[in-house]
Amino acid sequence: MARLMDLGLEKLRNMVLDMAELSENTVSTAIDAYVQGKDLRERIYNWSEELRMLQDEVSELAVEIIARYQPVASDLRFVKSCMEVAYGFSRFGRYAHDISDVFGIFGDLSTCDKTAIERVGSQAKEMIRLSIKAFTERNVEMASKLPKMDDVVDDAYLDFVKRSATSPDSDTKCMISGTLILRYLERIADHATYVGESVAYIVSGERAARK
Repeated sequence: MARLMDLGLEKLRNMVLDMAELSENTVSTAIDAYVQGKDLRERIYNWSEELRMLQDEVSELAVEIIARYQPVASDLRFVKSCMEVAYGFSRFGRYAHDISDVFGIFGDLSTCDKTAIERVGSQAKEMIRLSIKAFTERNVEMASKLPKMDDVVDDAYLDFVKRSATSPDSDTKCMISGTLILRYLERIADHATYVGESVAYIVSGERAARK
């Protein structure tokens, strides 16, 4: 029984890590496509749908493991966390699709200053990489760096909104599209932080308080 549960847990872990890789690539592609002015909506939509289906598969397997083997302690925490983390990875895909959709809504944005989005996008990418690594290695110290990184993203988003609202020279299309994308990046950063929180929960059973 224990051996069969171990096999189930390993399969669950591998499924979540497959989602991690795909979600990281989806977000990175969406950000790069916006910066480079490329329309990759169809590709990113397909990836986001794949992530959504993978999330369902992770949930089904997690429920099966709980029902069949009744795991306890850290094993149970790991199974529960896999469901939450899979949801986070699925949301990465959803927000990546929203970022790519901005191109469809506004069209050519080549004249917009994309400095803030490039900077925040790089931070969001790093947060995804760090959250995945922390989850894979169950590294609580690594995961603890994510909230401060999230604060940087939050501040950049609010600063952009304030500057856009008070600048008489703001281009409306650039201001709205930039605000939307930074909002999606802010949500991505939030979910990366939530993934990091799951690490402490798996290891100790305690979950850091959310903002």
